[in-house]
Amino acid sequence: MAAKKKTAKSKKAREIVVVGSKVKDVIRSAGYRSDGELVQAVSDKVHDMLEAAIKRAESNKRGTVRPYDL
Repeated sequence: MAAKKKTAKSKKAREIVVVGSKVKDVIRSAGYRSDGELVQAVSDKVHDMLEAAIKRAESNKRGTVRPYDL
């Protein structure tokens, strides 16, 4: 049932907000290969973190998202 919890929002491809070559470099430097969908997955995680940080800043009545909001 947890898999069904994903909304239409998660089905829509989000804009990539990470540098793909840098993500791949980190994986490569550890001696691994990266899947073609890895960069989008990392970017989606970043989106999730930023959305949560924005909500935290809003709940604290701030207009600035700060590092500790992550």
